[in-house]
Amino acid sequence: MIVGERIMEVTGNKKSMENISGLNINITLEDVQQAKDGNLELTYIYMATYEKDVGNLKIKGVILAKEDDKLTKEIIDAWKKNKRVVDSYAETVLGAVNYSGSANGTLVARVLGLTAPLIPPRIQMSPKK
Repeated sequence: MIVGERIMEVTGNKKSMENISGLNINITLEDVQQAKDGNLELTYIYMATYEKDVGNLKIKGVILAKEDDKLTKEIIDAWKKNKRVVDSYAETVLGAVNYSGSANGTLVARVLGLTAPLIPPRIQMSPKK
């Protein structure tokens, strides 16, 4: 369960007044570790690049999560082994980073005169009953 977040760095720039023709979002996990309080700390970079080299936003932060001991160990071990979180947990982390990046990035984009870096939520269909 995600229990918090810390934003550590925010940068952005607007390079030209050209019309934006697209938006690319890149989310990178830089580190995963267990804090002294037992929480997971997942350090990420959220990068929004506006096409035609119009500008970009970068947000570096830490997602804090409290999981049971078994899942925490599984996540830490997977990270140490291949620098990935387990697939069953990746959706949770990416969703949290995307939400935070969109929300906080909107404020930065507004100041720079860029459009908000909003990505539509993932739509899932439930089985027919």
